[in-house]
Amino acid sequence: MQRLHIARGLVFELNPIMSGTEPKAEQPSTAKQDSPAELGSPAAKQDSPAEPGGLAKADSPTPGREAAAAPSAPLPPEHWAQIQQDDEEHERDSALGDDAASSTASLTSSILHYRTIKGRTFHSERGNAQYWGTNDDSHSESLDILHHLFTLCLEGELHLAPIKEPRKILDIGTGTGIWAIDMADKFPDCEVIGTDISPIQPTWVPPNLKFEIEDCTQDWTFPAGEFDLVHIRYLLGCIVDWTAFFKQAYRCCKPGGYLESYEASPMVLSDDGTLPETSATAQWSQLFIEGGKAIGRSFTIVDEGIQKKAMEEAGFVDVQEKNIKVPSGGWSADPKLKEIGLFAQMAVHQDIEGFILFLTVALKWSEEQVQVYMAHLRREFRAGKFHAYYWQKVVWGRKPEA
Repeated sequence: MQRLHIARGLVFELNPIMSGTEPKAEQPSTAKQDSPAELGSPAAKQDSPAEPGGLAKADSPTPGREAAAAPSAPLPPEHWAQIQQDDEEHERDSALGDDAASSTASLTSSILHYRTIKGRTFHSERGNAQYWGTNDDSHSESLDILHHLFTLCLEGELHLAPIKEPRKILDIGTGTGIWAIDMADKFPDCEVIGTDISPIQPTWVPPNLKFEIEDCTQDWTFPAGEFDLVHIRYLLGCIVDWTAFFKQAYRCCKPGGYLESYEASPMVLSDDGTLPETSATAQWSQLFIEGGKAIGRSFTIVDEGIQKKAMEEAGFVDVQEKNIKVPSGGWSADPKLKEIGLFAQMAVHQDIEGFILFLTVALKWSEEQVQVYMAHLRREFRAGKFHAYYWQKVVWGRKPEA
């Protein structure tokens, strides 16, 4: 069995995803559910996402009219409860990230008092943050796999903004801290700061790196003109006003400094008609679209071109973007795309529940419906019949010189 060593010592097995071998599957949690706090603001009216076509500087042609987009309306959650669940879908290790406290001794107990929804932990109620992903060990492994995927997509690079000898870098929404750690290693003479609402970062880090608890949806506490690079990755579904958000980054950048934003589209597409609208894979798109409406924060910023527009409205100039077509699974004949696709699918397969739980609660799915949907998605991953893909977009812009 092929084993892939990535994400600083984490070991992930690739074969079970694409072979007929039955991996351990997720088991419905039996933990008592705490009453979650309000999941989000009332759904705001949203504009229809723009066509992916016409994006600037795409590495491969953006999906045209022949691409099979996700269905226009989601299947009702009852659909998944009507189909018998596979026998193998019954085991899941839901280890929680309790060791996070060891690296955050100076934090107040309120920060470490995580919310629990159906046995999975989310960030605390401190402040007004509304991040939709879990913050336990299982989901952290998915985030580290995604980091490896991002570096593959960027051909080993950690950023595209043309910084040469930065003195100070800010990583907003640092998550497990893996990007910040790699940047601190790459630039040992540069001070790197990573911020997040959950203290899940490791204790042992490079001496030029520090992590801080910060809610990026509130006013940032950093001085103006402080950073050579502000890096923001995977905050879709968290931000209501991206222009106002990027204005905070603009204030904190030095003159001549850069903002870089890296996001992914939830829209799962196919160019050859192999993706049925009623499949669990296609329904992934609608789950995030409708879930975003339920919590009042959009997941379709890539499809709507929001990153570049908001960055320019915030004052950045020379804004550039790079579109990356990411296969879902190992169906591509191109060796590089095949590897990228396997890691993309592995990241989701590692913790499907951690990606969708918050949204399915907002959409009032039952636990049984969630479990059966996940069983179908895992089955489709193993079958490998769909030539599906999605788009990622990197956008970077410069703050004008004073």
